[in-house]
Amino acid sequence: MARIGERALLNVLREKSFGLYLDGGKELGEILLPRREMPASWEIGHPLDVFIYRDSEDRPVATTKTPKAMPGTFARLKCVAVTGVGAFLDWGLAKELLVPFREQKSRMEPGKSYLVHVHVDEVSGRIVASTRLSRFLDQSRGNYAPGDPVELVIFGKTPLGYKAIINGTHSGLLFAESVFQELQPGERVNGFISRVREDGKIDLSLHAPGRDKVDTLEQRILSELMARGGFWAIGDHSPAEEIHDELGVSKRTFKQCLGALLKRRAILIEEKGIRIAP
Repeated sequence: MARIGERALLNVLREKSFGLYLDGGKELGEILLPRREMPASWEIGHPLDVFIYRDSEDRPVATTKTPKAMPGTFARLKCVAVTGVGAFLDWGLAKELLVPFREQKSRMEPGKSYLVHVHVDEVSGRIVASTRLSRFLDQSRGNYAPGDPVELVIFGKTPLGYKAIINGTHSGLLFAESVFQELQPGERVNGFISRVREDGKIDLSLHAPGRDKVDTLEQRILSELMARGGFWAIGDHSPAEEIHDELGVSKRTFKQCLGALLKRRAILIEEKGIRIAP
């Protein structure tokens, strides 16, 4: 069944000078695929893969393009205009994406980019966006466990750290003390569940916890030593910032890894760095 805000395979019904009419079923009827959107090859009665949305006159229309953000997802999009009905964002389609004034946490400005949630409005049936993100996050207790890998979208900053959307559903916190880079709203990073608190709140990390993280780091250090001819001028004397720039981990984790490698007799620790053991 064809629905607004989704991709679908729709059969071509007929051609007109301004495009193709596709079969949208009983719900949507005939849907226009404008000539500028037509693929190089097509046949009457054969299906085309299209995305369905509404044009400026509120009629269903099809496109072969995929928008920068599908309904039900979060994305950082650029505001290109503000009118009497709201702000309009560039989401990669001919008709720009509306953010009604009621859906703006603060007034949007042309030229600036904003993290928004894209969805089909239940009342109007139009695809719109909102910067009021919290209402689109699942408030129930998530089914996560420490160590689970997750995809994060940064959506805010507090004195404690960065707020992040987890797998597009829940929210959690990356503590500032464990983040060694500046993160921007809308930035996507891979992370891990660090802890699920009794109240359901979720602590996050950019690095795998426990032994798995150390094992991975050990291999990276040994590989780097081999690439450098067996010696690397990095060690306990190195600033935390340098260690993070080189390996993306805290100095504490780095030292823990060196201890494990030394115990395995895989490296030698010298005054000016580390050397692979003969």
